[in-house]
Amino acid sequence: MSVESSVAERFRYRASDADGRLVEGVVQAPTRVVALEELRRQRLVPVDIAPLGAAVANRRNRQSRTQALAAWARTTATLLEAGLPLDRALEFATTHSSHPAVSNASGVVRRDIQGGAAFADALRRHPTIFGPLVPAMASAGEESGALDQAMARLADHLDESNELRNQVRSALIYPAIMAVASTAGIAVLLAFVVPRFAAMLQETGGTLPLSTRVLVGASGVLTGWWWLWLLLVAGVVVAGRAWLGDASNRRRYHAARLGWPVVGAIETSFTTARFAQALGMLLGSGMPVPSALRIARGSVGNLSLGAALDQATEDVSHGVRVSVALAPVLPPLGTQLLAVGEETGRLSDLARQVAETYDRELRLSLRSAVSLIEPALILFFAVLVGFVALAMLQAIYSVNAGATLASNTTSPWSGA
Repeated sequence: MSVESSVAERFRYRASDADGRLVEGVVQAPTRVVALEELRRQRLVPVDIAPLGAAVANRRNRQSRTQALAAWARTTATLLEAGLPLDRALEFATTHSSHPAVSNASGVVRRDIQGGAAFADALRRHPTIFGPLVPAMASAGEESGALDQAMARLADHLDESNELRNQVRSALIYPAIMAVASTAGIAVLLAFVVPRFAAMLQETGGTLPLSTRVLVGASGVLTGWWWLWLLLVAGVVVAGRAWLGDASNRRRYHAARLGWPVVGAIETSFTTARFAQALGMLLGSGMPVPSALRIARGSVGNLSLGAALDQATEDVSHGVRVSVALAPVLPPLGTQLLAVGEETGRLSDLARQVAETYDRELRLSLRSAVSLIEPALILFFAVLVGFVALAMLQAIYSVNAGATLASNTTSPWSGA
């Protein structure tokens, strides 16, 4: 299964035209990002965009905060570029935001601006909604006098980050569904089919084959001790959460996860792409390197890598080169590209190139993972189902053979 499709999708959109009127329509594009670019080429301000289908309305209601935040930033950027003051741009963006939390926070930000607060300061008062990245880009835009360009770059970054997350989710959803469905099927066999089959075998008597005895025993453990299994699973979950509740344990777990086969490569590529993407955007807006590193660190969820990035930021602030400071964090190719960027004075461009490189690496890793997981799951559950079928057939054959032998023994002609 491919993690990306070359077939274009149809997206339903709501957007504002040059006269400020709200229009709706359908655009065809391979991805949501390309669809947004097409709307910009048509000089439309996207307010909401979602795949066309029967469940569009439900998906709109469940639109993620990141998607809503990207639409909010893009709407604000386009209206600012058209010449509207920030107050009116925020009014429109607030009214047409599809996420209640983003809409409410944007409304408060607008009132704070009307009260004389700076845009970036007003955004910082809502860290759970806007995080550190949105205020940082707003501050850079206000200082450079290009707030519209800063907000447009922010919207692009949020869209790309969302696309990156969706790639990981879409690649893993099919193997997860397959595993759940197969496990449920095996559980139904052991919990309902095998016990009835075992009861029929007990009536016939005789010695059952080893495979059948193993199957009946597994069914008995599942059906007779189900409450113990539930307690065991609950205990493992509670103990695991308690262990991970300690920051040092959670950091050790995150560090160990980076060394896992397949999973480690995917997480490394994903983290590198997101971090480099944010770093390149912040550096491109004119932010100093230590500040850009500190804010881009917020895009990294792995605690082990985050701690290494904190140390790297401290080293850079004391004069260490960026590529040298990030060597313990990023893969070798990433640090080499950043070193070239430092030498040529194009650090922001090379950081974005690192993001593109590891975005492609992530897609390749996902394809490899799916190509390994799917046949492995199919083989594993095929072996299980085959064992169940073999055990039942051997039992039936054994019972029939025993019945035939008994019939021959009691026949009046058996002694002739």
